[in-house]
Amino acid sequence: MSNELFLFSFIDICGGLLSALLCIYAFFNIRHAPGGIFYILGTFCCSLFTFFYVFELNSQLLEHAKIWLRLEYLVLPFIPVFTLFMCMEYVGVKWNRHLYYFFFGLPLLTILVHYTNDFHHFYYKSMSMDTSGPFPVLSLEGGPWFYVHSFFLYACVLGSIVLLLAQFRKGRASRFKWQIATMTAGLFVPVLGSVLYLTGLSPNGIDLGPISMSISFIFHGAAIISLQMFSVAPIAREKVFDSMEEGVLVLNHNNIIVDFNPIMQQMVPKISRAIGKSINDILKDSQTLLGIISKGEKRDYKQETAYGDIHYQIKFTPVLHRSKHLGQIITFVDVTDRIRLQDQLKAIASIDGLTEAYNRTFFLQKTEELLDKGCLKSLSIIMFDVDYFKKVNDTFGHKAGDTILKQVVKLAKKHMRRSDIIGRYGGEEFIICLPDAFMQEAIVIAEAIRREIERTHVDVDGKEIKVTTSFGVASAAANDQKNSKLIASLMDEADMALYTAKNNGRNCVRSFEDPVVIH
Repeated sequence: MSNELFLFSFIDICGGLLSALLCIYAFFNIRHAPGGIFYILGTFCCSLFTFFYVFELNSQLLEHAKIWLRLEYLVLPFIPVFTLFMCMEYVGVKWNRHLYYFFFGLPLLTILVHYTNDFHHFYYKSMSMDTSGPFPVLSLEGGPWFYVHSFFLYACVLGSIVLLLAQFRKGRASRFKWQIATMTAGLFVPVLGSVLYLTGLSPNGIDLGPISMSISFIFHGAAIISLQMFSVAPIAREKVFDSMEEGVLVLNHNNIIVDFNPIMQQMVPKISRAIGKSINDILKDSQTLLGIISKGEKRDYKQETAYGDIHYQIKFTPVLHRSKHLGQIITFVDVTDRIRLQDQLKAIASIDGLTEAYNRTFFLQKTEELLDKGCLKSLSIIMFDVDYFKKVNDTFGHKAGDTILKQVVKLAKKHMRRSDIIGRYGGEEFIICLPDAFMQEAIVIAEAIRREIERTHVDVDGKEIKVTTSFGVASAAANDQKNSKLIASLMDEADMALYTAKNNGRNCVRSFEDPVVIH
């Protein structure tokens, strides 16, 4: 064996082994991904074609070389077809059954014509061994079908390049552009090798197709390993990234982050360098958000920021291909305006329209929420009403009565603490909840409100009206926050104290006889 023949054989064997290794890698890692099956078939056929060509290259006799040439043509016609379909699936182009018939039917017809060439010479006009170089090589003169099939192969490669370049133009992320550019560059390599062979510029007349195809799949392999070519990201970007403004996070089936959009970085700053990392590691300090993503159920999420709370609705969309689960698209929709509107509507429904105090139902709800927090030391209740309110209505009219009720609540709020809650209990009667206030402090607040109302005159249509109020106060140490009777008990006690105030001449503050400790 000459040194030149050994060198070319060694290079081809390395190329065939590389294609075989890429095929094995793809089978175990990307066979369910878009284009993965066709990549596996392409590398498998390329590997066989390269090994068969090594045997052809080392054949000394024409008959032996023709045997290996026939074996090469069992796989060669399909390699560009598999490459085209790989690119079609990768960019998300769908095809119908008629495309299958055409693109696989023509290579099968080529194999038939090639195997029967000795009877009609449609594929090769002549076949001989060229011994003018350092070692004999098979010399072939193409027939009509050879050029038909060559045109078909170039068309497949050209179609693949057009698909990738179209996707390159649409893509916005630089990493995907590099990925597609790598794939496109790989497609030009076998074209160059074929042109050199057909024009007689290849060294010693050697067919550069096998090694150029292996090099082509090296480019594709680089895209797989370093650029995540067959991740779920390309399909996700086509479906979501180019049409949505919301935050989008894309995970593969192992919950590895494969893509996200710029808005997502504003929501989770740590995600900026998270490609290829587990979502569990990135969100380990955000257990609430991680819990939502782990469950995969649509729900709202509140994010606290220096500029106020932002509310998101988190949605999950599975990415499927041929019924295989490739991952999921997680969409963060900003629903802050909706939540604020709901809060406003809730506030409207909870507030008495006349006095702007809470209505009775919402007052009780807010008071129960205070107890549920389990951090109160005490709780006091003040109940008060306007003295002789019916007489005011009968004398000055309901407009005057409404004005007085609004004024009474306004004056009461002046002396309430920020944590206190006031509600309209019914008619002219009001109730105040004072968390962490014992009896004496509650009495002081009640007395301040009483005096403020007593010395204030209400102007109604030029008439100054003066009213007074009566107060009842009850207090308890909140030792047992689970006692559902605590609020009802204090309200009853405050009501009895109010009754005492009315029976003692009105316009005064009375407390329940002794503070009650609820156990």
